[in-house]
Amino acid sequence: MAIGFTRRTVGAAPLLLARRHDVASPAPLVLWLHGFRAESEVHRPELARVAEAGFLVAAVDAVGHGHRHDPALDAEVARRGALPVMLEQVRVTAWELPAIVDALVADGLADASRVSAVGISMGGYLAYHAVTTTPRIRTVIALLGSPEWPDGDGPARHLDAFRDVALLSITAEHDASVPPDAARRFHAALVAAYPDARAAYHELRGAVHLMSAEHWEQAMAATHAWLGRYGTRTGGVAESPAER
Repeated sequence: MAIGFTRRTVGAAPLLLARRHDVASPAPLVLWLHGFRAESEVHRPELARVAEAGFLVAAVDAVGHGHRHDPALDAEVARRGALPVMLEQVRVTAWELPAIVDALVADGLADASRVSAVGISMGGYLAYHAVTTTPRIRTVIALLGSPEWPDGDGPARHLDAFRDVALLSITAEHDASVPPDAARRFHAALVAAYPDARAAYHELRGAVHLMSAEHWEQAMAATHAWLGRYGTRTGGVAESPAER
């Protein structure tokens, strides 16, 4: 099936939308969140693959990236370090997501009860944080991100927000940029606190942050399986307790 790509802006946030031409509206929505110093355009193959499954995909250019590239970004990173700059951009972008979802719902394009987020690296940090800023997001796949932030007020401090979210975390075993320990601890704490939580942790054995094509395909296969299981259902709710 043919996939159509369109550009639009909601507030200050540039979006790249992807959808199959024959998919009826409103469709289940996936917010696609890119990595640090990347942009939505680089993920066209992934967006097309998700759209092929019947989703409306909205790839968001984060603050300072893509169509709102900040030429001062490199100097800021050199002066302050990459992590604090990145987390600042994550926090601002996270507060833009509710308006993006609302706009797509108001236009009749997206189903408000079927909203998911997929984030890679910086986008993984953003996907975790989006759970606390955007209650309509009920299905989350966080790849190569961390819920623990150095200032102590990261998503890991808001465990209760994840109780009713279908959360899949995918990490790389040998990731030196974003070590998997934090996501592993978070999932252990989440399941201990809420044994019925719809949460899964998947660590790619032998993988590094800039992973091989083989590891990337494994991550994408897991992402699509999770979206297929939860992203098309109202509120991300499983059909029966046995599926949790």
